[in-house]
Amino acid sequence: MNVLTVFQQGDAVLIAVFMILILMSVLTWYLIIVRGAQTLCLRRANREAEGALWGASDWSHAEAGLQTSKGQFANLARAGIAALKQYQSQAGRALGQACGVDEFLTRAIRKALSQEIARQESGLTVLASIGSTAPFVGLFGTVWGIYHALVNIGQAGQMSIGAVAGPIGEALVATAAGLAAAIPAVLAYNALTRAQRVMSQELDYFAHDLHAQLLTQSGEGHGVR
Repeated sequence: MNVLTVFQQGDAVLIAVFMILILMSVLTWYLIIVRGAQTLCLRRANREAEGALWGASDWSHAEAGLQTSKGQFANLARAGIAALKQYQSQAGRALGQACGVDEFLTRAIRKALSQEIARQESGLTVLASIGSTAPFVGLFGTVWGIYHALVNIGQAGQMSIGAVAGPIGEALVATAAGLAAAIPAVLAYNALTRAQRVMSQELDYFAHDLHAQLLTQSGEGHGVR
């Protein structure tokens, strides 16, 4: 069936339903492409940042190697190094006396970790909403189309397959359109959620290693220059 006939012969409600479903589908595929590319780029950037950090001879070289990196590991490392520098610069003042370096580093790294995890969740709520609502939007379009087909039968006073086959067929296309928008959204949501869970675990492991290394560095008394 030619879907364009829905826009040519359908009423305002049915056309609005199809426009909403088209918008949902476009938004779904946009998020799939953008979030998929972002995930791949983040994984590559994290590997590069991890290699630059642990492969550096000291923290000064590590910080210099992380300047141009945009990965999550690099953001955590920069936040941790900046926190240690801040604490050391305020060691003899109220900030240094308020809490220990362990607690100060923990708060700074935890805050940076929460920000990185929050960025990972961007778009997931939209995909979940589309996956759960698109089938019902399509079903509403189907019910609306069948209702108008039955109204036409009542006005005509007799049953004619030719008179109702077109409207009912156009209405059933709304259900297919709803599923076409919902299925990719659900699959993408599940895949991105799993990828986010794995990356969150990797971030957590890296944050613990970073905290331990910075704490050891501060305990040696050398400081981060």
